[in-house]
Amino acid sequence: MAVDICNHTNARPTIKIGSSGVGVQQAQCYLNNSLTGEGLVVDGIFGPLTDAAVRRFQGCADITVDGLCGAQTWSHLTFWANSPDFVC
Repeated sequence: MAVDICNHTNARPTIKIGSSGVGVQQAQCYLNNSLTGEGLVVDGIFGPLTDAAVRRFQGCADITVDGLCGAQTWSHLTFWANSPDFVC
């Protein structure tokens, strides 16, 4: 199995604006490795900048744009973050 580019947690909790913790850190790290020019601070706080990045990612990945990082978004984030390319 390949090594994951982000190693904050293996858990994939459903997170959204207002969430915090290692799941958010994992998502922030994935977003930084999936999108060009993001540069999110990996602080574990799902605030407005993380929300905007999730929504941008969802639009680029052609999945439901709702700001909610659930199973579908995690699946795409995991793929794109560990890919040599950016989703957009």
